[in-house]
Amino acid sequence: MPAFSPLYWPRAIALIDMNAFFASIEQRDFPELQGRPIGVTNGMTGTCIITSSYEARRYGIKTGMRLKEARRLCPEFVQRPARPERYAQISTAIMQALQQITPDIEVFSVDEAFLDLTDCQQAFGNPVGMARRAREIVFQVSGLQCSVGVSGDKTTAKYAAKLHKPDGFTVIPPWQARARLQNVPLTELCGIKQGIGGFLALRGIRTCGDMQRLPISVLAQRFGNPGRRIWLMAQGLDPEPVHTTVAPPKSIGHGKIMPPATRDPKVLAMYLLHMAEKIGARLRKHQMHAQTFYIGLLSDGGYVAHKFKSIRPTDDGHEIYSLCQIYLARYWNGWGAHQVQVTALDPRPANTQEDLFIRKDERLVRLNAAMDAINTRYGEFTLAPAMLLKRSDMPNVISPAWKPYGHRQTI
Repeated sequence: MPAFSPLYWPRAIALIDMNAFFASIEQRDFPELQGRPIGVTNGMTGTCIITSSYEARRYGIKTGMRLKEARRLCPEFVQRPARPERYAQISTAIMQALQQITPDIEVFSVDEAFLDLTDCQQAFGNPVGMARRAREIVFQVSGLQCSVGVSGDKTTAKYAAKLHKPDGFTVIPPWQARARLQNVPLTELCGIKQGIGGFLALRGIRTCGDMQRLPISVLAQRFGNPGRRIWLMAQGLDPEPVHTTVAPPKSIGHGKIMPPATRDPKVLAMYLLHMAEKIGARLRKHQMHAQTFYIGLLSDGGYVAHKFKSIRPTDDGHEIYSLCQIYLARYWNGWGAHQVQVTALDPRPANTQEDLFIRKDERLVRLNAAMDAINTRYGEFTLAPAMLLKRSDMPNVISPAWKPYGHRQTI
């Protein structure tokens, strides 16, 4: 038996990480694409690569790159329009199938899941064997390969999963985690970006091993409980549990890419109405409403965004759009923009006590309910304001934070 396979681990976490998920689905569904350098974009009019196949990555093509640059690096590059509903369908099947291994699953993103194997060891045996079985299940359900990391905590398991891609299988036993992380740069760990990394670098802390020279109180004073967690992460002792439920969202937002340097006020208004209606429908779907909204346009100089407050909490797209009109009148002076963003900043349950002095418009409630029922049955925006008939032909995208259930099950 391998040295890393004792009969029982005090804590066992596996991370399942799908390999180039969207691109792999395209290659699986269309066999003529197998072995070819492909990249997925938001429709055929999209110019930015969402993800690319490993064949394309060998040429240096990566997420966020423009199509023009990708084709310069690889003349044989193949563009594929995203199919978010298909990706959601396969992700859901994978996440449901993994429950054969353990019910303690955290869907970390559309293509990643943490499995807490600790309490399943008596029934199914060694964590390494369970993780191998999980990889087999993923392939049986989807026909796709995944990389797996196994360790005693979430951070180390996620680090392990990315060490050998694609189709990797890496085990870092919990009793070896500190030594294995010793020379790893802190910014290689999930959640430690340049901001925290810079704070630590100023104190001479650049690797996980360096962290042992820094008192945990320094991070706790600066960052609170997240700082304490970061200190433990570097020791291979991340205490963060696997979260099996999806917390209510702290915000609900939608954005859209527009043609470069868009200056037509009617086009800007149409995009803002599109996003406002999407947010309204999503709030109603989950019996929520909001009162504070972030509205902004992105130009080459960055976002010009402001917060607005409705008279009362609302889930109606037209009420949200009226705030967008105020934004255009006050803050837009004709400069070109290429992205729009509307976000509800304080979504909360709508079935709370109503304000005594503000009455609901029952006619509007019934109208929105009828519209939602039609759109649920026949497709998004089957029934919509006439102004949206000429909306962008770019399809919706699936968020990395998508979940197969709850508030984040949206495209």
